[in-house]
Amino acid sequence: VQLQAYGGGLVQAGGSLRLSCAASGRSLSGYSMGWFRQAPGKEREFVAAISRDDGSTSYADSLKGRFTISRDNAKNTVYLQMNSLKPEDTAVYYCAGDPRLYGSRRTNDYRYWGQGTLVTVSS
Repeated sequence: VQLQAYGGGLVQAGGSLRLSCAASGRSLSGYSMGWFRQAPGKEREFVAAISRDDGSTSYADSLKGRFTISRDNAKNTVYLQMNSLKPEDTAVYYCAGDPRLYGSRRTNDYRYWGQGTLVTVSS
């Protein structure tokens, strides 16, 4: 499966963005999906995940309540709604997929990765 993340951009602190991750080549319904982010000079970190079958979700503790992951299998797309954005949310955001049953917080658990989309939050 090929993944393409898009929807990043420049937004003021307190604003919102919705990222999308479109899949091609295979149906996303067979994959658990995750969003990760990497800020300059930092390691890639977990943001959110959604499971393949039951759609259960998990979030980084620091992002709960501000970010929401969802999926639309009919559109073969996974979304990340980001609200109340802060300058520290500035990073390249990556989507990832794996046929595993449940989403994971670990980068090594995902087989497929999108190219990333840059989110910049100005203060």
